[in-house]
Amino acid sequence: MKIYQCINAVQKQMASDGITKGRKNQQQGYSFRGIDDVLNALSPVLADLGLCVLPRMLSRECVERQTKSGGALFYVTVEAEFDFVCAEDGSKHTIKTYGEAMDSADKATNKAMSAAYKYAAILAFAIPTEGDNDADAHTHEVATSRKPDVAAILRGISGSVSVEILKSNFEAAMQMLDGTHHAAVTKAKNVRYKELTTQKEPA
Repeated sequence: MKIYQCINAVQKQMASDGITKGRKNQQQGYSFRGIDDVLNALSPVLADLGLCVLPRMLSRECVERQTKSGGALFYVTVEAEFDFVCAEDGSKHTIKTYGEAMDSADKATNKAMSAAYKYAAILAFAIPTEGDNDADAHTHEVATSRKPDVAAILRGISGSVSVEILKSNFEAAMQMLDGTHHAAVTKAKNVRYKELTTQKEPA
């Protein structure tokens, strides 16, 4: 199996050249290496040594958040595998990594996949750099999570117009509120359930 010889050969090359952090995060002022820096440095080395890096996305999770200005912000996490394949004998080694990114438009998934590749390459080939941490070019400010309105939730349970809606409201409330409010939620649910199930049929 020559795959490990190929990986080691890339490591030797990158140990000599490295990839400096030549880019600047405009919000927080720190330096970082972008995906273009990694690809530009690695592509000729991989081609010369006959090493293919083939990505495979295993899962994707997207959560919509809110910026401090009230806009939408999409937070994406991808789980990825990368097959390192030696073109000479077909031997391979697979590694798994994750990528995270936020974007206010439609680029969050692309950024997350790029992050997954960048860190897979940096870690697998032990690419030296300056500084301690790597990061993306932009830092998004996410709005602080608001605490649930307990009074409004209890009013919603007490005002449920059917047993089915009551059950749905109760389950949602138990997930939203911490344990200190569960007793009050359960009590309100039991009272409303009794009211709904003992109402007289209309004449």
